[in-house]
Amino acid sequence: MLQNPVWQAFLATTFTWFMTALGAAMVFFFKTINKKALDMMLGFAGGVMIAASCWSLLQPAIEMSESSGVMKWFPPLMGFLLGGVFLFVADLLLPHWHPGGSAQGPEGLKSTWKRTILLVTAITLHNIPEGLAVGVALGAAAAEMPQATIGSAMVLAIGMGLQNLPEGAATSIPLRREGMSRWKSFLWGQASGIVEPIAGVLGALLTVYVQAILPYALSFAAGAMIYVVVEELIPEAQASGDSNVATIGAMLGFALMMVLDVALG
Repeated sequence: MLQNPVWQAFLATTFTWFMTALGAAMVFFFKTINKKALDMMLGFAGGVMIAASCWSLLQPAIEMSESSGVMKWFPPLMGFLLGGVFLFVADLLLPHWHPGGSAQGPEGLKSTWKRTILLVTAITLHNIPEGLAVGVALGAAAAEMPQATIGSAMVLAIGMGLQNLPEGAATSIPLRREGMSRWKSFLWGQASGIVEPIAGVLGALLTVYVQAILPYALSFAAGAMIYVVVEELIPEAQASGDSNVATIGAMLGFALMMVLDVALG
């Protein structure tokens, strides 16, 4: 049972959801987060996602494409761009409100949803590619691709879990500031990560049964995550005007994920 990649994807993404819940639990101890600390955490999350996209997703996608019979850059390029397009379209259509982005107002189609729901939706939206990335990586390992191993997929899950800690806090604490109780803030905050096991299982299922799409699927997840970093995490981390703290956080996150991937992957 434990060797089943779908089951492995479920367990791995349950861990990443748990880390979101752990971050959301910070609302029991804090009603606010120091802005510089939050900026560093968001920068750290962005750095982890960029490094994971490069080493855990795009690099194996490029290597897999060398034996695909087409130009080796084509599958990763198409998958990467489609991942960005997917998040772009979802961003346009799905009503959401970025934490810290209240000056801009809600984004997506007009909706009567409450602001708290819109805040949770914003985080939920970019948890989809994170869960998908872990599921696809485990599906690639199950296909016994030499470029993908269980170790690298586990490192990816650890990286996604680490950057989910600040994301959980960045969801629940703003809800608390909106006047919601601590318990409700926590419940909504952790709920933003529930989509990861769903996306992880779907990603594993897809790649197990349609192995030809592996390089496309890996790079799709990479493109979606890079879109999240550039469109949301970096702007929010630098919104206060002090870019140094966010940049240091991004460098640290990138370096940690790089070391984990090289040493353990």
